[in-house]
Amino acid sequence: MSLSESTIAQLRQQLKSGDITPADIIEDLHQGMEKANEALGAYISYDVEAALKEAETADLSLPLGGIPIAVKDNINVKGQPCTCGSKFLAENYTAPYNAASVDLLRKGGAIPFGRANMDEFAMGSSTENSAFFPARNPWDTSRVPGGSSGGSAAAVGANIALAALGSDTGGSIRQPAAFCGNVGIKPTYGRVSRYGLVAFASSLDQIGPITKTVEDAALVLNHLCGHDVRDSTSLKADVPDFTSALGQDLKGLRIGIAKEHFVDGIHPGIREAVDKAVKQLESLGATIVDISLPHTDIGIATYYIVAPAEASANLARFDGVRYGHRAEGTTELFDHYVKTRAEGFGPEVKRRILLGTYVLSSGYYDAYYVKAQKARTLVRRDFTEAFEKVDLVVSPTTPVPPFKLGAFRDDPLSLYLEDLFTIPANLAGLPAISVPCGMIQHEGVELPVGLHLTAKPLDEVTLLRAAHAYEQSTEWHKHRAPKL
Repeated sequence: MSLSESTIAQLRQQLKSGDITPADIIEDLHQGMEKANEALGAYISYDVEAALKEAETADLSLPLGGIPIAVKDNINVKGQPCTCGSKFLAENYTAPYNAASVDLLRKGGAIPFGRANMDEFAMGSSTENSAFFPARNPWDTSRVPGGSSGGSAAAVGANIALAALGSDTGGSIRQPAAFCGNVGIKPTYGRVSRYGLVAFASSLDQIGPITKTVEDAALVLNHLCGHDVRDSTSLKADVPDFTSALGQDLKGLRIGIAKEHFVDGIHPGIREAVDKAVKQLESLGATIVDISLPHTDIGIATYYIVAPAEASANLARFDGVRYGHRAEGTTELFDHYVKTRAEGFGPEVKRRILLGTYVLSSGYYDAYYVKAQKARTLVRRDFTEAFEKVDLVVSPTTPVPPFKLGAFRDDPLSLYLEDLFTIPANLAGLPAISVPCGMIQHEGVELPVGLHLTAKPLDEVTLLRAAHAYEQSTEWHKHRAPKL
């Protein structure tokens, strides 16, 4: 097994014993990267020389010492471009500071390496909305890797990244992780500082890792969490050692199955894989409990009011005056704004800005935005009541397998249904994880399936405990995409 095919935990052992150096890992990742990235579009950019230079001074005594980690291109790394997958920031914008999450990773010894492709400003479920080029799924390059962290997931799935940071507003870590056969975790809202993350929807966004295994997810998460005074939504909560619960059994754990999560429309292969996973969890000692989350069906509609409303406000600063793209040939201010934003934003971003501006406008604010916030409270209340009976809630991560590029080009609203099972965790601010739970044959190709687990606020330890126990009792996490 090559270094790039190894997990972080395995490489840490080799680094400590002196068998390899951080430079060996980076050079192994780089070998074949150009060819793989040409096929996948996983990275928008990467700088091998800069990473090798950092590797020379890596402190191997640190928990992540010498480990390169890819970073989604909406998270600031000082001195590196940060395009958000958009034309708006593609021209001469270099991040002047580190995101809090990047600072913490550096303190843990990690080396930020490569800017992962993404849907423009994190708006999408396929990474087809990147202004540069679409990302592709390593299991079948005619299919999407999911979105909006599709570049991060494709890079990990194709062994051209050991781990990657993503951002999750409605499932953008977990859905691509499921599509690419990876582990992806969205921590509790506020667990990880959003300082330095370019905002899409501020009350929903959360940074988290995409990795090959649950253990790697816990290792990276140990160096992402913590209170940050620069983020007013950052939680003042103790940060446990997330690896502490790994290896424990599931005796006494209650796992809920919501009848609203197993409805018509789920691909039969996914349903079968998740059913088997539930039985496996039960065989490991968990107790399966039937529950109800009655407002699941309003989650997507609620999300597509709240998120565009916040996006329209957050993206107002992209006007061509302060930084980013600026249209040429305008002489009046209004024309400047109109032409700059028309040129700089892609169609999906424009669609959401228009929707968000509409629902916040005079006369419609109460009818749409306020009503959506009330609906959000109902979704959150469902989980609060469910967690009085259970410790975790299980569901498929996605209703269907990875689809082909362009499949929803003429029907973007149908694409929104992809996030059916992931959005409720964002609306309620809960931690959730996707872990590989099977492979299905679909349209002549073998594709991965994700199992979705949701926990109480700040209970990532239980989430990782269950995911790790399941992972270690199966072989699904060892399935890797075919070499390109």
